[in-house]
Amino acid sequence: MTWRLGDLTVNRIGFGAMRLPQLGAAFGQNSTPRDRTRAIEVLREAVRLGVNHIDTAAFYFSRTRSANELINSALSPYPGDLVIVTKVGPSRSPQGEWLPLATPHQLRGQVEENLRQLGKDHLDVVNLRTSGLDDVTEHFEQLAALQQEGLIRHLGLSNVKKHHLDQAQRVAPVVCVQNSYGLGHHPEQDDFLGVCGERGIAFVPFFALAGANKEAGTSAEDDEVSEIAARHDASPAQVRLAWTLARGPHVLVIPGTGDLAHLRQNVEAGALQLTPEELTRLDALHLDES
Repeated sequence: MTWRLGDLTVNRIGFGAMRLPQLGAAFGQNSTPRDRTRAIEVLREAVRLGVNHIDTAAFYFSRTRSANELINSALSPYPGDLVIVTKVGPSRSPQGEWLPLATPHQLRGQVEENLRQLGKDHLDVVNLRTSGLDDVTEHFEQLAALQQEGLIRHLGLSNVKKHHLDQAQRVAPVVCVQNSYGLGHHPEQDDFLGVCGERGIAFVPFFALAGANKEAGTSAEDDEVSEIAARHDASPAQVRLAWTLARGPHVLVIPGTGDLAHLRQNVEAGALQLTPEELTRLDALHLDES
């Protein structure tokens, strides 16, 4: 169960590093750093389990932890098949405050900072995260120039709409689109997911497990997911990941966790085969959220 990002083959279940530097998903001065030894153990176990697609960013950091530094410490020298995907555009001050979106000319510095932190001479995939941009052309042109210099292998987009993809593809090839999406979460993305499939572009949901941590039984959606999970002796989170993967062969998932047991469950979700009847029921729940 693989997909190609340009000339790079990745397993469709990857790993998102956003949660590694801190407990919880919120960034800021008050975030609690995660135990460094445990974070490194999770990264190494992910690779042992066959994960070869890790999503990260230089702005994933807490007071004393950086996702890129943790990846470097845990996995360098990197396995030959490991694909590290990072993103540029947003940035944060050393104190953790969000800064204005980078100008096109500032993207070089962000790319070079990712290279330094990861200890690499080129980045496998760099996603431009739009953060409110209406036209990505100038920013994407700058990344395409850095690609021509050999600092970047492939380019992608994050937090975008179809017109952003159209703009970017007029500049350079796009190998992936990374948007917020999951079961019952942004069903308006369904059409865009289909467009990416038609163009041979990976669609990579973040927050694919949105709602998975809610207490079971708090909604009809939770009840339905829990019932299907019980049939398969699986967790609701595994059902949500399996449903997401079933949306198309070009759909990848990058669930993040700092817990070894959850990591193993996430990877095992790739083997969960939902029946056509179960997928139909889940599809109906998904559309009920629109």
